[in-house]
Amino acid sequence: MAELKIAERSKTIIRTSVIGIIVNCLLAGFKMVVGIISGSIAIVLDAINNLSDALSSVITIVGTYLAGKEPDKKHPYGYGRIEYLSAMIISIIVLYAGITSFVESVKSILHPEPADYSPVTLIIVAVAVVVKVLLGQFFIATGRKVQSESLVASGKDARFDSIISLSTLIAAFIYIFTGLSVEAYLAALIAVVMIKSALEMLRDTISEILGERIDPAVSREVKKTITSVEGVQGAYDLIFSDYGPDRVMASVHIEVPDTFTADKIDEITRKITEKVYDEHNIILISVGVYSINTKDATIVAIRNSISTIVASHKEILQMHGFFVDHEKKDIRFDLVLDFVPDRYEIFRQTVKEIQDLCPDYRIVANMDASYSD
Repeated sequence: MAELKIAERSKTIIRTSVIGIIVNCLLAGFKMVVGIISGSIAIVLDAINNLSDALSSVITIVGTYLAGKEPDKKHPYGYGRIEYLSAMIISIIVLYAGITSFVESVKSILHPEPADYSPVTLIIVAVAVVVKVLLGQFFIATGRKVQSESLVASGKDARFDSIISLSTLIAAFIYIFTGLSVEAYLAALIAVVMIKSALEMLRDTISEILGERIDPAVSREVKKTITSVEGVQGAYDLIFSDYGPDRVMASVHIEVPDTFTADKIDEITRKITEKVYDEHNIILISVGVYSINTKDATIVAIRNSISTIVASHKEILQMHGFFVDHEKKDIRFDLVLDFVPDRYEIFRQTVKEIQDLCPDYRIVANMDASYSD
């Protein structure tokens, strides 16, 4: 099932990219001819920009093909992250196009040349505006649907191209009716916007490669699915690892009563793994187990006292995995701390306070980070 979803996704991305290549090549050809005939630097730059868009679509196709390769011994988690690298390359291309456009615009400002706009020129530019708006929206909508950052990046680039073409059209009408040539200034302004957009796309892609916190809504829904399995009292330490779109893996700890046998726990963990994949398309590669005391009512008082200490430290977000072993004289639990500079010191101080409260027990505490909601 997973392979089928990935294959369908790849086909959608490649089909969309091929449409983009064809449209951009046609637009580039028309604009180049019109730009040379009219002597408009803005239209010529717009044509070159369309060629860069076609190149972006080629990179998207190559990246999608490579990302779809089967996992192997060297890369057991697959090649999905190549798509993020593709999006990064596209961002760099957009950045280069923006810088080049800005340089040429400045040259045109310093050394202006009169343009000659014909009705055919204006019609072609107007059609290009409409086509690029539709193409950009098509790319963005498809990219978000199939979770392709490369398509989304290409769509945003196409949307900016439509603005460039529109500014060229506005500049043409201003020149026709007033004799004032402002296209070079408009082109320079749009080039600055392109550079800003490219830097933002590059920043976002790098952030995804580094690894971002999963959407809190997704985290809550996955935990809800896990705790819906009979016998599971809680779900904690949910950690996601993103190996590319449709290749999200995760691990989690669950709380179960201390009376459950290994056979019962095995049955529960298998159900959890199956439900999470079916409902969220996320592969649970590890399910750890926390045991909950059910045989001694006095443990509730101990837990409440320790919870009071934990609650006094606002940097501690949660305590879980709490278990008291009277026979071994152990108290085990995990503390989830926020990302604050002195969290290690806060953890040590909290453990010391709990140890002072329970001097006859050995405190076995583990410090967790808030990896997800």
